[in-house]
This record gives sequence, C-alpha cells and structure tokens, in this order.
Amino acid sequence: MSLGVSAIGQGLLYGLLGVGLFLTFRILDFPDMTVEGTFPLGAAVAVSAISHGISPLIATLLAMLAGMAAGALTGFLTTTGKVPILLAGILVMTGLYSVNLRIMGAANVSLLNKANLFNAPFLKNLPPYFDSVVVGLIVAVIVVALLILFLNTQIGQGFIASGDNPTMARSLGINPAHQQILGLVVGNGLVGIAGALIAQNNGYADVNMGIGVIVIGLAAIIIGEVLFGELTLSQRLVATVLGSILYRFVLLLVLALGFSANDLQLLSAIILAIAIMVPTMEHKLRIRRVLRNGVQHND
Repeated sequence: MSLGVSAIGQGLLYGLLGVGLFLTFRILDFPDMTVEGTFPLGAAVAVSAISHGISPLIATLLAMLAGMAAGALTGFLTTTGKVPILLAGILVMTGLYSVNLRIMGAANVSLLNKANLFNAPFLKNLPPYFDSVVVGLIVAVIVVALLILFLNTQIGQGFIASGDNPTMARSLGINPAHQQILGLVVGNGLVGIAGALIAQNNGYADVNMGIGVIVIGLAAIIIGEVLFGELTLSQRLVATVLGSILYRFVLLLVLALGFSANDLQLLSAIILAIAIMVPTMEHKLRIRRVLRNGVQHND
C-alpha cells in the first residue's frame, strides 16, 4: 500500500518534468537536453534558499525562475547564436553542473530539520507518503490548468503553429524564434519546479540528480500517448502526468521482480525504447493486415 502511494506521489511530481518537456519535445519538435541541468538547478536553488531561512514556497518559485533563466540561455544560443538546439542544450547543461556546485557549496545539501512544502501543517495528519500525493496533485492540477488556458490564447496558438509549421507561422506574422525561446523558458521553468519539489520530498539536493531525467520525462510522454491513443492537446498534457504515474508503477514492478535499484537507469532506457517502438510496430502490423486482407479479397 505504502509503495503504491509513494509511486503515485513520485509520478505526480515527476509529471511536471514530463509536462515541461512536452512543450519542447512534442509541440516544438526537439528534445531539450537543458532539462538535465535545470532539474538539479531547481533542486539546488530551492534547498539552498530553504537552508538560508527562505520560505519553501518562495524557494520553489526561485527554482522556477532559475529554470526559466537557463531555458532562456539555451534559447538565446540556438536562435541568436545559431547553435544547434541539441548542442545548445548540452552546453547549458554542462555549464549548470558548475553553477549548481557554486549554489550549494557542496556536491549535496540536506534539508534535515528544515521546513519544506511536504511538512506543512495541513499535511501532518495524513498517512505516510500521502503528503507527496496531495502536494503533487495540487501543483499538477494548477500547472496543467494554466497551460491549457495559455495554449488556448492567441499567443498559445501562435506557439503551437510555430511548432507545427514554422514557415506558415512566419507568413502569419509569428516569429518562430521568439516562440522557441518561450517554449524553452516555460518548459525549463516547470522542470525547475519539479527539481525543487523532488528535492524537498527526498530531503536533499544532489548535483548529480539530473542524470537521466530526460529519459524519465520522455517516458511519461510516450507511455501516456501509447496507452491513451488519439487525444487533444489538452488531454495529452493530462496523459503525460498519468504516464508518469504509470512509469513509476512499471519501475516498482520491475524492482519487485528482483532487479537492483542500480539498474534503474538501464531499465528506464529499455522501457522508453519499448514504448517508442510499440506504435511503430502496431502501424506496421496494421499495414500488413490490410495488405493481407486485400490480397485475399482479390483472390
């Protein structure tokens, strides 16, 4: 019971990472490697701020702003500096490693005996691990609702159009470069929040906690799409959060089968690879079935 509740809580918190990555990976159609730097950046900023007496809520907002700044830097490199988006993300991610060490002053910082969002007074009477479920659900609902509202505004429609067809968007007076920066800023801001919340939930921040998080975010997106099929854009945001929860349960199942926690990165990559291949294999099987039925009909 407790493991299942914990998996739901972790899934909701990591769902913010998936939603942030969804903006760049699915709408703008490029993988943003910056997230592997902004995730620990959000954690480092939040934990360091809390350690210096700043309220956990303000610390989480500072983590969001730090993530947005990192996303803006990646956007500047790729739009103004003409650095390829993948390389720009890797450059910023690499630089943020040193920045995170500077912010924390050490490789990891503990929140032992420090206030955080998960030990707020209204959460103290909840059963074990339900605090992460409540906080994750509140933040996920707020973030997804705000994104749905944003994507239905004129600016949001321009953002979507830039991802679908930059040439057409440019002919309509929309600057795709500005929309790309917007997507990177908002997406990495959400990743910064995710890092801050995960660090507070775990009770510490570590400079290496961003390794492999892009796989976790992509897994949430792909699993949500594979399981729920054809959806509207708004529904796909919700599916990403649900995909993140399901991904945690898959990892829980794999660990229950006897695999070591040291294998989680490898297992994550395998799960993502399978999730990506499933739609392609289904499409090929569907085509073969149609062709087979067509041949039998002609006979």
